[in-house]
Amino acid sequence: MSMIASLAVIGAGFAAGAVNTMVGSGSLITYPVMVLLGVPPVTANIANTVGLVPGSIAGAWGYRDKLAGTKKLLLRLGAASLSGAVVGAALLTQLPKGAFALVVPVLILGAAVLVGLQPVIIKRTRPAAGTRWGQLTAWVFLSGVYGGYFSAAQGVILLGLLGVFLASGLQEQNAVKNVLQALVNIVAAIFFIIVGTVAWQYAGLVAIGSLVGAPVGAALAKRIPTAGFRIGIVIFGVLMAVVMAFMARS
Repeated sequence: MSMIASLAVIGAGFAAGAVNTMVGSGSLITYPVMVLLGVPPVTANIANTVGLVPGSIAGAWGYRDKLAGTKKLLLRLGAASLSGAVVGAALLTQLPKGAFALVVPVLILGAAVLVGLQPVIIKRTRPAAGTRWGQLTAWVFLSGVYGGYFSAAQGVILLGLLGVFLASGLQEQNAVKNVLQALVNIVAAIFFIIVGTVAWQYAGLVAIGSLVGAPVGAALAKRIPTAGFRIGIVIFGVLMAVVMAFMARS
């Protein structure tokens, strides 16, 4: 790999680490860069998942001050994310990439809309506690399946779900999202290391960049007012839906 290509992957990893911590969808930066450099799509997807693990952990750590009182929530949703990630990673070895590529843009767009309409939805819906927990757990499991298969925009999807079912603020929801996202990436990466072939050169470069970028993203995200943060998530989500729709057709 040339020096320019190496720097491009590190730079993409830095940007992905920051974006993942702030919103999610950082994989839509690293994944296309590796594909453009000639890495086969599935290989790039696996290297991307493994490489973003350090950044995911760093991002979750950077948001630890927003996790007060969430232990019970994280235990329940974490178990759902972990089990979903195993299923999703296993599917990657069995299903063609196009199976999910067709629905990914719809998922991202729907999640962005959920984030944008969160205040209105919360005011108009008051589901029973048991129903709320059951539905949220089921949806988080499915987001784990998606994240284990193809991690791009998992964060946007999780933020959309958490915003509908939880009464906490957006920054607190983002902290929970970062933990769940990290768990999915770790489990999927372990699965790929055991059963798949990891392109370690690319994964290592992504890891270096994401490890530096994630704390930067955490620091920036916590300085943004809630309204501006919400608008940014919606805009980014819509843009990523368009990007993924274009990639699915190419």
